[in-house]
Amino acid sequence: MQHGKGFNRLIAAMLALAAGCGPSAGAAPWQPAPGHEQIPLWPDALAIARPVTRGEELARVGTGLIAGRPATAIENVTRPTMTIYPAQGANSGAAVLVFPGGGYRILAIDLEGSEVCDWLTARGITCVLLKYRVPGSGPWWDPDCNCRRIPAVPMALQDAQRAIGLIRRRAASLGVDPHRIGALGFSAGGHLVAAVSTNAERAYAPIDAADRESSRPDFAVALYPGHLWEEPGLTLAPDIRVGPGTPPTFLLQAENDPIDDVRHSLTYYLALKQAHVPTEMHLYAEGGHAFGLRRTAQPITGWPALVEAWLVTIGMIPAPH
Repeated sequence: MQHGKGFNRLIAAMLALAAGCGPSAGAAPWQPAPGHEQIPLWPDALAIARPVTRGEELARVGTGLIAGRPATAIENVTRPTMTIYPAQGANSGAAVLVFPGGGYRILAIDLEGSEVCDWLTARGITCVLLKYRVPGSGPWWDPDCNCRRIPAVPMALQDAQRAIGLIRRRAASLGVDPHRIGALGFSAGGHLVAAVSTNAERAYAPIDAADRESSRPDFAVALYPGHLWEEPGLTLAPDIRVGPGTPPTFLLQAENDPIDDVRHSLTYYLALKQAHVPTEMHLYAEGGHAFGLRRTAQPITGWPALVEAWLVTIGMIPAPH
């Protein structure tokens, strides 16, 4: 498997976002912008698996800049939540559940989270931002052993499945069509998009009516994903089980991505096509990794327009007037 060094670089880069701002500098648990409530995914009395953390949950604003702005990283999430961002203007009826990246170590909560919701809601799409459990909640690179680890409990997948069920159960009150709910994620979040798209069975024992709803998204967008490719050749990771029920999927990655090799997207694309899943992929020569929605001189950062056009073509949002 060819991503040990890449994931070490990813961890270093993402943790650098949070560098220089220790707890004494005012770090505290993340809160969404005023007017947006965090909704717990699981009942308070329910015992759920807890990741091994090295402290309390906190959000740190980094000193490094991405497209001229700092980014915020969340660490040590043990009680996952979802935050609803209602559609603005004409409601399309579509919803997107967003998975920030961070190597299953941390969550890039604004760069690959709340900023995504600002874009989607402005286009009439309800956005749901998932704060899933980290660290070690999905396949990850453990710096202590310098090795790849697979968690005994797929906590991130559980959180993603639970969130989709909750959105479907509450679709009417959210102004959402229960058959137009998608998932969008970056890097490790891109892997989580593939995992929730290809694992139809719940990864936990159902607890209420929300868990009787389908946990598969109706469409999927994976941006610079990792953990999908294994050697030899273009072998798909065993936890990704593509089949005819896998939803239409959009893939985007840069060929010079220094963190997640472009073969992660290529491998998943080939598996989707072999299963006759409608798929669109865009590869760019340049672009790197972890750019989110922040526009730069790189053409790859125009990707939101490509996603919007694709959502029209698959019938999830109306064409612009």
